[in-house]
Amino acid sequence: MRKNAAVQAHSANARSLTLSNLAWPTALLDADGVILDRNLALVDILALTGTDSACFTDYLDSDDATALDLAKNRLLNPGDITQIEIRITAGTTVRHFLASLSRAPATAGAVLLQLAEITRLKADMADLAIRESRWNHALVSSASGVWDQRMNGDYYYSDIWRRIRGLGPNDPIPPTTEIWLESVHPHDREHVLHCIERQNSGDPAYLTFQYRERHHDGHYIWIECRGACIETDDQGRALRITGTDTDVTARKAQEEWQEGLSRRLRLALDISRIGVFETDFDAGISVWDDAMRHIFEVDEEDEIRIGDRWEEKLHPDDRERVLANVTRRIEMRETFTDDYRIIARDGSTRYIRANSLPYVDHDGRLKMIGVNWDVTEDRRLREELERQKALAEARNEELERTRIAAEHSALHDYLTGLPNRRFLEQRIDDWRAVPEAERHGIAILHIDLDRFKQINDTLGHSAGDAMLKHAAKILRDSIRPSDFAARIGGDEFVLLVAHSGTTTALSDVATRIIETMRQPVWYNGHECRFGASIGIAYSNDRLADPRQLLQNADIALYNAKNLGRNRYEFYKPSSRSMLVDAHRLSDELLRGLERDEIIPYYQLQFDARTRDITGAECLARWQHPEHGILGPDRFLAVAEDCGVIAKVDRIILEKSLADVARWKALGLDIPKISVNVSARRLNDPDLAQGLSKLDIKPGTVSFELLESVFLDRQDEVVRTNLETLRRLSIGIEIDDFGTGHASIVGLLNLKPGTLKIDRQLIEHLPESQEQRVLVMSIIQIARSLKIKVVAEGVETEEHARILKRLGCDVLQGYGLARPTDFERTTIRLREQRKSAQAG
Repeated sequence: MRKNAAVQAHSANARSLTLSNLAWPTALLDADGVILDRNLALVDILALTGTDSACFTDYLDSDDATALDLAKNRLLNPGDITQIEIRITAGTTVRHFLASLSRAPATAGAVLLQLAEITRLKADMADLAIRESRWNHALVSSASGVWDQRMNGDYYYSDIWRRIRGLGPNDPIPPTTEIWLESVHPHDREHVLHCIERQNSGDPAYLTFQYRERHHDGHYIWIECRGACIETDDQGRALRITGTDTDVTARKAQEEWQEGLSRRLRLALDISRIGVFETDFDAGISVWDDAMRHIFEVDEEDEIRIGDRWEEKLHPDDRERVLANVTRRIEMRETFTDDYRIIARDGSTRYIRANSLPYVDHDGRLKMIGVNWDVTEDRRLREELERQKALAEARNEELERTRIAAEHSALHDYLTGLPNRRFLEQRIDDWRAVPEAERHGIAILHIDLDRFKQINDTLGHSAGDAMLKHAAKILRDSIRPSDFAARIGGDEFVLLVAHSGTTTALSDVATRIIETMRQPVWYNGHECRFGASIGIAYSNDRLADPRQLLQNADIALYNAKNLGRNRYEFYKPSSRSMLVDAHRLSDELLRGLERDEIIPYYQLQFDARTRDITGAECLARWQHPEHGILGPDRFLAVAEDCGVIAKVDRIILEKSLADVARWKALGLDIPKISVNVSARRLNDPDLAQGLSKLDIKPGTVSFELLESVFLDRQDEVVRTNLETLRRLSIGIEIDDFGTGHASIVGLLNLKPGTLKIDRQLIEHLPESQEQRVLVMSIIQIARSLKIKVVAEGVETEEHARILKRLGCDVLQGYGLARPTDFERTTIRLREQRKSAQAG
């Protein structure tokens, strides 16, 4: 009942205080917070009913009630007017107020409470705080630095703004625009000043601009500046500018990369003349670039609609297939490539290739992008290449047939069809290549025809050829299929047979051959008789040297001939007396080299069409003190065995060059000389050094390669020496081509300037169609490889006439000029000069 007493006391002492006239919610409280009086505004707030007094703090949050009591006590003991914020809860509604407390003027111990509602203000401040937080977080997330510039010199730059430039919190900021401009890239300064001026004037087009500024570390960064004038004076001059700076260096680098990629793509499209299109099926239109319009001959102003321009250009034979394929691919949404034809304005057919990609864009619209390019020229080129390929294949087949024929000719005797010496050597190498455990015994029969020369000289070469063919047939019939028969030259043959260990079988074979050879042979009404002498060598040793056996069989043949011919003899070690003769010849040759007995002979060469002298082959001769002039058949083999063949080659070359100089001094011209060179010489690592010391004029000397070993298996020294010859402009010629001394493979590898057809292939040209076809094939192969052809063994005018007709370049042979020494060759050169002057 303390509250009622307080109310009664108040009613007696404060009648003069009227609260109803106050607009603010107002109450008069006692020291305990009991409401002594209130106006209607407060009644509405507290939802009071009746006349009962209430304690004001009952309507407050406990924290606010405590704060009110503290404020009231400070006011009463004694104090000034106090203001606090309080919350009043009425039902479920919480409202915020600013409470002002003052001592009541007429009531002792009472407090006058006035309320000002700030609920809306609090809500607005909370919303503002949320907005500020969002803005700050957005700025931090976007890595944008905030700046605020006032014209009174008050500037603000955020931490992020500083970090962008590499500045620390305490690093100074340029005090003036002029000083700051020094950090701007020189190429951007004018642009930046212009943009700032327009930004300050409020031009919306310049709210954002980009420039380069020097980082604290010294490199330049790209900055995107966004700013606006937010305050101006009465004259419209900017008073405050605020905005953000963002580091866009990475974005600019990406843009530059994309721009470079775009330039390269544009360049590639321009160079390749590829047309690009994009079709919108929902809109029914297609966008074509200039290249696309050029391909399909569509004017720039013409609109491209689906079902119109492109479809009309399609070739009638392709239209149905192409349109069906496009429809199917669009339905499947898959990339596709197509080739088709279009009809150009001039009526011609053009070939087009297209790559297309159907897709649905982000708006759900069905579209297709792709490229087209004109492949007409490519197709024509491909067709031409295919035609040329077919022609080349046909030509290659012809060349292959010619090569096979030439290879067969290289390994076989043209007359008898038997293998030749080269084939024999290959067969010997094959035997040696067999593993020792699998080898069998081997026997070699060396056969020479007796009285063959008499038949050849009396009845002619045709009769001799017939006898050789007959002898070859006898040999084939006398051996097993696994055995081997070869004609190694002239009237000499070799049999290579498996040996079981006894001589009886070998004797039987030899006897059968001799008996059959002795039988008469009729040729053009003439009875021809000839025989055979046979030398036999054999070995059961798996490590035997077949080439040594071949030499032993040759010695045995020599003995058989010395013992009366038409017989066979086995090799005996005592038969090697002829080796003593060979050794004696070797000693004489070495002495002859010391005495300068090796001299050159010259066989002139003639143009097949004009018969002018084109050169001369330098041939080695031995001026023997007892036997006179000896040909190479008498001493070159010995020189090879003694290892002086390279020295012989060098002597002939040096003496020939000296003779050429003497002829030049006499006013005689010989365009070129060719010198025989052995494989041993080409394997000489000092060859290049020796040749460089000689006075060899480019194009005046050629080397004739006498042996074929290096042609198919060239080692590094040979390749180096051949390159030296080419560098010194020394020509390369292949000698004895077509007789087994030079292969087609070797010819292709070596690429010589000239090849010389052997006399054995020339000898029977007048009467042998087969020989003419073979020689013509060789000449054609040489021409296809741009190789000059020299024919050896030209004995008659008929030879010369046929060779001229077949396209041979140069002629050489006894029918035109025999090999002669320097003096007689000089006479012939003078006669040629007089004849030319007279003509």
